[in-house]
Amino acid sequence: MAAMEQSLIEQYKDVYVFAQQVDNEISPIAFELLGKAKDLANDLNEKVVAVLLGHNVKDLAAQLGAYGADKVIVVDDKELEVYRTEPYTHALASVINEFKPEIMLVGATAIGRDLGPRVSARVQTGLTADCTLLEIGDFPLNPMPGKEQKHNQLLMTRPAFGGNTIATIACPDNRPQMATVRPGVMQKIDPIADAKPEVIEYNPGFTPDNKYVEILDVVKNVADVVDIQDAKILVSGGRGVGTPENFKMLEELAEVVGGTVS
Repeated sequence: MAAMEQSLIEQYKDVYVFAQQVDNEISPIAFELLGKAKDLANDLNEKVVAVLLGHNVKDLAAQLGAYGADKVIVVDDKELEVYRTEPYTHALASVINEFKPEIMLVGATAIGRDLGPRVSARVQTGLTADCTLLEIGDFPLNPMPGKEQKHNQLLMTRPAFGGNTIATIACPDNRPQMATVRPGVMQKIDPIADAKPEVIEYNPGFTPDNKYVEILDVVKNVADVVDIQDAKILVSGGRGVGTPENFKMLEELAEVVGGTVS
């Protein structure tokens, strides 16, 4: 991957967030990323831009504005109604090439972990996965003889080597600087009353080919329990529980304390 010329890097502005939605409902990770994007944008004196992909999703833009988006780029197309790798990769990569974000944040969800690496490869930039900390600073972190220290870089921190160490990574020579962020790590802001983000409608055009998977049917799993990512109390058990019968005791305990078995 060749480094960009500095004159090209300077064309990239603002902090972008992939605003994941499923069934026309914005995923919580999108609001968390907008909160962190606002911090980063303030440090850079730039704006926060949400990228919303889907079909009949324009009405969701107001929610993204309430949680920190100054602008919302909406790519609305029937091809984006249900998540599929190729149409979504094409859409997000096209947004990046057209609008040139300095930073692009994606949630480390099942969708984000599929989408993020493909988009970064298509726009020829790096991606740091599963970040737990994002901040603006200098890179290298400490001055090194013979190496230029670049300012206002996105410093992306993530666990490495099985969690035994922490690595801080930067992408000083290419844009956008891309990261996927684990759910539940960043904090969303309190909603901004009467927020009115600028809404930009953009469609790069879609030409289905042999990379487009055809979805024949969607079977929705209706769960009676709260997702463990959203649960405030977890009741956990391992091999020490012994038998399936004993595990039912955990379910009973979870019901009493208002928790979820994990």
